[in-house]
Amino acid sequence: MMHIAAGFLAGGLARRMGGGDKAELRLAGRSLLSWQLDATDHISTRIINANGDLKRFAEYGLPVIPDVLDGHLGPLAGIHAMLSYLQTEHPDITHLMSLATDAPFVPKTLSENLAVQLVQADADIAIASSAGRHHPVFALWPTALCAELEAAISGEGLRKIDDFTSRYKTTYVPFDGNPDPFMNINRPEDLKTAESIVEAL
Repeated sequence: MMHIAAGFLAGGLARRMGGGDKAELRLAGRSLLSWQLDATDHISTRIINANGDLKRFAEYGLPVIPDVLDGHLGPLAGIHAMLSYLQTEHPDITHLMSLATDAPFVPKTLSENLAVQLVQADADIAIASSAGRHHPVFALWPTALCAELEAAISGEGLRKIDDFTSRYKTTYVPFDGNPDPFMNINRPEDLKTAESIVEAL
Protein backbone atom coordinates (compact mmCIF):
# COMPACT_ATOMS: atom_id res chain seq x y z
CA MET A 1 0.00 0.00 0.00
CA MET A 2 1.22 3.48 -0.87
CA HIS A 3 1.96 5.91 1.98
CA ILE A 4 2.78 9.43 0.84
CA ALA A 5 4.61 12.27 2.60
CA ALA A 6 4.70 15.82 1.26
CA GLY A 7 8.07 17.53 1.03
CA PHE A 8 8.43 21.26 0.40
CA LEU A 9 11.56 22.45 -1.41
CA ALA A 10 12.02 25.78 0.37
CA GLY A 11 15.62 26.47 -0.54
CA GLY A 12 14.90 28.74 -3.52
CA LEU A 13 16.17 32.31 -3.32
CA ALA A 14 13.92 35.07 -4.63
CA ARG A 15 16.74 36.90 -6.42
CA ARG A 16 14.43 38.54 -8.97
CA MET A 17 12.19 39.62 -6.09
CA GLY A 18 15.03 41.33 -4.20
CA GLY A 19 16.27 38.35 -2.19
CA GLY A 20 15.06 36.20 0.69
CA ASP A 21 13.18 32.90 0.65
CA LYS A 22 10.61 32.36 -2.08
CA ALA A 23 8.58 30.30 0.36
CA GLU A 24 8.16 33.37 2.57
CA LEU A 25 6.92 35.75 -0.12
CA ARG A 26 3.51 37.11 0.87
CA LEU A 27 0.37 36.62 -1.19
CA ALA A 28 -2.80 38.13 0.26
CA GLY A 29 -1.02 38.47 3.58
CA ARG A 30 0.14 34.84 3.77
CA SER A 31 3.36 33.13 2.82
CA LEU A 32 3.47 31.07 -0.37
CA LEU A 33 4.36 28.07 1.77
CA SER A 34 1.19 28.52 3.83
CA TRP A 35 -0.89 28.31 0.64
CA GLN A 36 0.71 24.95 -0.13
CA LEU A 37 0.22 23.77 3.44
CA ASP A 38 -3.49 24.40 3.03
CA ALA A 39 -3.51 22.36 -0.19
CA THR A 40 -1.77 19.43 1.51
CA ASP A 41 -3.44 19.49 4.92
CA HIS A 42 -4.87 16.00 4.29
CA ILE A 43 -1.33 14.52 4.25
CA SER A 44 -0.26 13.57 7.76
CA THR A 45 3.52 13.55 7.22
CA ARG A 46 4.94 16.79 5.83
CA ILE A 47 8.51 18.07 5.87
CA ILE A 48 10.46 21.10 4.64
CA ASN A 49 13.83 21.04 2.89
CA ALA A 50 15.92 24.15 3.47
CA ASN A 51 19.46 25.19 4.27
CA GLY A 52 20.94 27.99 6.37
CA ASP A 53 19.14 29.05 9.54
CA LEU A 54 16.45 26.41 9.89
CA LYS A 55 14.71 28.32 12.70
CA ARG A 56 13.20 30.70 10.15
CA PHE A 57 10.60 28.03 9.40
CA ALA A 58 9.81 27.28 13.05
CA GLU A 59 6.33 28.87 12.82
CA TYR A 60 5.11 26.00 10.63
CA GLY A 61 5.82 23.32 13.22
CA LEU A 62 7.23 20.87 10.67
CA PRO A 63 10.60 19.08 10.53
CA VAL A 64 13.10 21.13 8.51
CA ILE A 65 15.61 18.93 6.72
CA PRO A 66 18.86 20.43 5.35
CA ASP A 67 20.68 18.94 2.40
CA VAL A 68 22.77 15.91 3.29
CA LEU A 69 25.10 16.49 0.35
CA ASP A 70 27.27 19.61 0.57
CA GLY A 71 27.50 22.29 -2.06
CA HIS A 72 23.99 23.74 -2.58
CA LEU A 73 23.36 21.26 -5.39
CA GLY A 74 19.80 22.25 -6.24
CA PRO A 75 16.41 20.56 -5.98
CA LEU A 76 17.71 17.02 -6.59
CA ALA A 77 19.80 17.33 -3.43
CA GLY A 78 16.75 18.54 -1.56
CA ILE A 79 14.70 15.61 -2.77
CA HIS A 80 17.53 13.28 -1.75
CA ALA A 81 17.67 14.80 1.74
CA MET A 82 13.95 14.31 2.26
CA LEU A 83 14.01 10.74 0.93
CA SER A 84 16.89 9.96 3.29
CA TYR A 85 15.04 11.47 6.26
CA LEU A 86 11.87 9.53 5.49
CA GLN A 87 13.72 6.23 5.19
CA THR A 88 15.22 6.78 8.65
CA GLU A 89 12.40 8.49 10.54
CA HIS A 90 9.29 7.22 8.73
CA PRO A 91 10.04 3.78 7.27
CA ASP A 92 6.31 3.27 6.70
CA ILE A 93 6.32 6.04 4.08
CA THR A 94 6.71 4.59 0.58
CA HIS A 95 6.63 7.78 -1.51
CA LEU A 96 7.57 11.44 -1.31
CA MET A 97 5.57 14.09 -3.13
CA SER A 98 7.93 16.98 -3.78
CA LEU A 99 6.69 20.55 -4.21
CA ALA A 100 8.52 23.75 -5.13
CA THR A 101 7.27 26.42 -2.74
CA ASP A 102 6.86 29.24 -5.28
CA ALA A 103 3.54 27.95 -6.69
CA PRO A 104 0.59 29.01 -4.49
CA PHE A 105 -2.23 27.45 -6.50
CA VAL A 106 -1.33 23.73 -6.41
CA PRO A 107 -4.49 21.60 -6.27
CA LYS A 108 -5.58 19.54 -3.29
CA THR A 109 -5.84 16.58 -5.66
CA LEU A 110 -2.12 16.66 -6.51
CA SER A 111 -1.05 13.67 -4.43
CA GLU A 112 -4.12 11.60 -5.30
CA ASN A 113 -3.82 12.19 -9.05
CA LEU A 114 -0.09 11.50 -9.09
CA ALA A 115 -0.59 8.28 -7.11
CA VAL A 116 -3.44 7.00 -9.28
CA GLN A 117 -1.50 7.60 -12.48
CA LEU A 118 1.67 6.06 -11.01
CA VAL A 119 -0.22 2.83 -10.32
CA GLN A 120 -2.15 2.81 -13.59
CA ALA A 121 1.00 3.36 -15.64
CA ASP A 122 3.01 0.92 -13.50
CA ALA A 123 5.65 3.66 -13.38
CA ASP A 124 8.49 4.45 -11.00
CA ILE A 125 8.00 8.23 -10.87
CA ALA A 126 4.99 10.47 -11.59
CA ILE A 127 5.49 14.10 -12.64
CA ALA A 128 2.82 16.81 -12.90
CA SER A 129 2.21 18.69 -16.14
CA SER A 130 0.01 21.57 -17.23
CA ALA A 131 -0.43 23.76 -20.29
CA GLY A 132 1.85 21.50 -22.29
CA ARG A 133 4.76 21.76 -19.83
CA HIS A 134 6.23 19.25 -17.40
CA HIS A 135 6.92 20.32 -13.81
CA PRO A 136 9.56 17.89 -12.49
CA VAL A 137 9.75 19.50 -9.04
CA PHE A 138 6.10 18.49 -8.53
CA ALA A 139 6.51 14.75 -8.54
CA LEU A 140 5.95 11.50 -6.69
CA TRP A 141 9.14 9.60 -5.80
CA PRO A 142 9.57 6.16 -4.23
CA THR A 143 11.72 6.41 -1.12
CA ALA A 144 13.52 3.29 -2.35
CA LEU A 145 15.32 5.46 -4.94
CA CYS A 146 17.29 7.32 -2.26
CA ALA A 147 20.57 5.42 -2.64
CA GLU A 148 20.46 5.57 -6.45
CA LEU A 149 19.78 9.30 -6.34
CA GLU A 150 22.70 9.86 -3.97
CA ALA A 151 25.02 7.91 -6.27
CA ALA A 152 23.86 9.95 -9.27
CA ILE A 153 24.42 13.27 -7.51
CA SER A 154 27.65 12.48 -5.67
CA GLY A 155 29.25 9.97 -7.99
CA GLU A 156 28.17 11.33 -11.37
CA GLY A 157 27.65 15.01 -10.70
CA LEU A 158 24.02 14.84 -11.85
CA ARG A 159 22.08 18.07 -11.23
CA LYS A 160 19.00 18.13 -13.48
CA ILE A 161 15.89 16.29 -12.37
CA ASP A 162 15.07 15.28 -15.94
CA ASP A 163 18.47 13.62 -16.31
CA PHE A 164 17.67 11.42 -13.34
CA THR A 165 14.04 10.64 -14.11
CA SER A 166 14.94 9.66 -17.69
CA ARG A 167 16.56 6.54 -16.24
CA TYR A 168 13.24 5.28 -14.88
CA LYS A 169 9.74 4.65 -16.13
CA THR A 170 8.18 8.06 -15.64
CA THR A 171 4.58 9.03 -16.20
CA TYR A 172 3.34 12.59 -16.72
CA VAL A 173 0.06 13.57 -15.12
CA PRO A 174 -1.91 16.46 -16.68
CA PHE A 175 -3.61 19.05 -14.51
CA ASP A 176 -5.98 21.72 -15.79
CA GLY A 177 -7.18 24.89 -14.21
CA ASN A 178 -7.38 28.65 -14.36
CA PRO A 179 -5.08 29.89 -13.02
CA ASP A 180 -2.49 27.33 -14.03
CA PRO A 181 -2.12 25.17 -10.89
CA PHE A 182 1.67 25.38 -11.21
CA MET A 183 1.95 29.10 -11.91
CA ASN A 184 5.11 30.09 -10.08
CA ILE A 185 6.19 33.39 -8.59
CA ASN A 186 9.52 34.48 -10.03
CA ARG A 187 9.19 38.23 -10.52
CA PRO A 188 7.32 41.11 -8.90
CA GLU A 189 4.85 41.11 -11.81
CA ASP A 190 4.07 37.43 -11.14
CA LEU A 191 3.14 38.33 -7.57
CA LYS A 192 0.90 41.13 -8.82
CA THR A 193 -0.82 38.70 -11.19
CA ALA A 194 -1.33 36.24 -8.34
CA GLU A 195 -2.79 39.02 -6.17
CA SER A 196 -5.28 39.83 -8.94
CA ILE A 197 -6.23 36.16 -9.19
CA VAL A 198 -6.86 35.93 -5.44
CA GLU A 199 -8.99 39.07 -5.52
CA ALA A 200 -11.05 37.67 -8.41
CA LEU A 201 -11.60 34.41 -6.54
